[in-house]
Amino acid sequence: MRDYAIMIIQPAAAMVLAPMLLGVINWVKANFAGRRGQPLLQPYYDLWKLLHKSAVYSSTTSWIFKAMPIVCLSAILLVTFIIPLGFGKTILSFNGDLILAAYLLGLIRFFIVIGALDTGSSFEGMGASREVQFSALAEPAFFIAMAAMARQTSSISFSNIFSAITPQMWATNSATLLLVTAAIVIVLLAENSRIPVDDPNTHLELTMIHEVMILDNSGPDFAFLLYSAALKLWIFAAILVGFILPMNVMPWQISIPVSIAAIFVVSILIGIVESCMARLRLVRVPHLLFTAVALAILALIFTFRN
Repeated sequence: MRDYAIMIIQPAAAMVLAPMLLGVINWVKANFAGRRGQPLLQPYYDLWKLLHKSAVYSSTTSWIFKAMPIVCLSAILLVTFIIPLGFGKTILSFNGDLILAAYLLGLIRFFIVIGALDTGSSFEGMGASREVQFSALAEPAFFIAMAAMARQTSSISFSNIFSAITPQMWATNSATLLLVTAAIVIVLLAENSRIPVDDPNTHLELTMIHEVMILDNSGPDFAFLLYSAALKLWIFAAILVGFILPMNVMPWQISIPVSIAAIFVVSILIGIVESCMARLRLVRVPHLLFTAVALAILALIFTFRN
């Protein structure tokens, strides 16, 4: 009974609380700027409003554009059933779920890109081109970092990897864990279109990456994409927290609330980064992603010392 409760609580927490991460980031940025800012629940209001509007489709789009938000939401929901909070198993936990989660995230990007190209808009095509270019560097960093953790813990399942993170591992393999953590932080910012890689609040098509690809989406389709983006941020934050905190030393009643609190701490740190840094020039973004790849490779090399 306890295992079933853990399996239900983990994805339910992600689905309910993920939009609040965006509210926390905006709240932090508003406080740094000396503004009152939006309410913490503003993302929920936006989603509710969009769900009650009708979608508008261009005559140039095909079924690909209409299917894209549904595919993205379905894929990201599947990933939420893979990534655990704390060290408990999830509904879709199995040996190799790490690879499935990575490919589901890749499927989301693929459909967003072809959905943007399907509109026939030059601006959305430009955003799709940038997305593909930067993902070609972010995905290797993510895969190599995952390979380093898989070799360090002798498992390719997120549940087993998180369970293997202990204070003793941090004492004996701190270099590997720190390098992986740094790489995942950079990938998190890149994959979720956050500063310094992208600015989710800009309205200049020439400088946008992710936002420009979904300019033609409206109504429920746009709500699905916004919700998918919030879940994606939750997932990467949960992965980062799972690699840092040794949750297996706590009972599940404590580890799950601690994980949720740590995920919100990550969102606060993202807000601080966005308040203190400017966005990088587009030509500098590959340099940042190459740094993530180098850090991940070093982490993998250090795993061969044992």
